[in-house]
Amino acid sequence: MIALQQGNTSVTIEAGELVCLKNQGHEFIHQKGSPGWRSSDTEMFPIIGPVNEADFRVQVPKGNAIQDQHGLLRELDYFLESNTETTASFVKHYKADTPVKNSKFPEKSSEEWLVWPYDFRFEKTFQLSGNQLEIGFKISGEENMPFMLGYHPAFKLHTEKPLIIAGQGEIQLDDVLEVGSRAFQVQDTTSILLRDKRDITISTEGFGHFMCWTEVRNMICIEPISFYPYTVAQDQLHQGFQQLKGEVAVFKVVLSV
Repeated sequence: MIALQQGNTSVTIEAGELVCLKNQGHEFIHQKGSPGWRSSDTEMFPIIGPVNEADFRVQVPKGNAIQDQHGLLRELDYFLESNTETTASFVKHYKADTPVKNSKFPEKSSEEWLVWPYDFRFEKTFQLSGNQLEIGFKISGEENMPFMLGYHPAFKLHTEKPLIIAGQGEIQLDDVLEVGSRAFQVQDTTSILLRDKRDITISTEGFGHFMCWTEVRNMICIEPISFYPYTVAQDQLHQGFQQLKGEVAVFKVVLSV
């Protein structure tokens, strides 16, 4: 467990996962064990979305990659690289074609092992500054490696009728619940305000879009994404890839409370 503190804002990170963001005693992050989701944040990489209808195969220039929903990154462990009172950095490494055990097998998936045909290094950093928590992502790997990236944080809801504000539009909790497992699309947006008992703003660089998901009324996932996967059939998911240029790609999310 890593603790960051500055002024009235505190952050707790468990093995690279953001499990607590408090300001003046108010908790913004969904707590494990509460209804809705077993995690509090995760990443979606190198794909976003389900692939069960495509036999868990995703087309890449090197052939077909075996993936499960939201990719294999979440099956790898983070290693702490550095830590100060207000910062923490974690890294995951993957060597091309290394089989990774799929935690969804056999209950929720027919694929026991997941494979990606490219090396990559994935760095996740936290920097607390005043009432802002900056979460950075740096992807390093082979030039032109295809990938998608999504960040999947879950926010605790304290009121019955929270409001999601994206630009001039307003999204009700019921709108997200109605869409169900597909997730509510918020296209061409770099900042969202979640208005609850306390407001929190989710601002991004590099992603370009959001999607929102929940199946309960006590939490909401507001997820920055590089591609909304439900715009294509699962066997066409490769249309959402971008390529790694200059061997490094950088993304950023800022949580302002």
